[in-house]
Amino acid sequence: MFNWKGFAANYRVWRRRWFYPLISVVVALSLCLSTPLPGRTLDFLPLLLQGVQAFQLSNISPNQEVDLGKQINQELVGSQVRLYRNPEVNRYVEQVGRRLATNSDRPDLPYTFQIVEDNAINAFATLGGYVYVHTGLLKTADNEAELASVLAHEIGHIAGKHVVKQMQQKALESGLLTAAGLDRSTAVQIGVQLARDLPRSRKNEFEADQRGLRTLTRTGYAQSAMVSFMQKLLKKGGSTPTFLSTHPGTSDRIDALRRAINSQPSNGKSGLDKASYKANIRPLAKS
Repeated sequence: MFNWKGFAANYRVWRRRWFYPLISVVVALSLCLSTPLPGRTLDFLPLLLQGVQAFQLSNISPNQEVDLGKQINQELVGSQVRLYRNPEVNRYVEQVGRRLATNSDRPDLPYTFQIVEDNAINAFATLGGYVYVHTGLLKTADNEAELASVLAHEIGHIAGKHVVKQMQQKALESGLLTAAGLDRSTAVQIGVQLARDLPRSRKNEFEADQRGLRTLTRTGYAQSAMVSFMQKLLKKGGSTPTFLSTHPGTSDRIDALRRAINSQPSNGKSGLDKASYKANIRPLAKS
């Protein structure tokens, strides 16, 4: 006599074991067929495997975020930016950044602070704790507290997961986000584009300012440095510095920072020694 109970139990186990992976493969294959990358010949097997390992950006884990940030960094450093290699200046910026990261809203991330060899006044951040500051911005800052205010602002973007949210929005607008999520290669490409080209939203800038101010305060730096640096850039002649042109509503942001400082003043005065700061970045004056 046929054992129907045993057959039914075995069938349920088989279905769980094979059905859901099969669905993932079907979804990944549909992604390959429906969203070809412009200018490239599709290699279906790698894209298929990437699709199966797609990122769900709405609930990306810290480990996945760090992994994705590492790949974005490799792409940036490999073809998009040129890093400044002086070990003394790099060590100095890294030390300032790590002090801030410890007091940030996400202190457990493995932060990486790098200097981009570029005279544009700019700084930016990607996923997983990667922060970049241009040599032009280092030269423009008058003291360590002003440099720290910029780094704290970029850490604020990471703490608020702003790049993750922008990646999700960009993928939705481009029709690249499917039920399976966003494949790894496409996620890296979008992350690189956001890091280099697209401005943050007004809401994200205000939030990063407030998070950055809290981090700056906890670390003991002078709160006034965040305001003084923005004011300095607004007063500079010529074209608008990149750091501000990609960060809308600067005057409103300054007013919001002043209100926040007045409501929660701090006795922190660290980082205002101009001579000490110039000594720490002295090699830049020769470049």
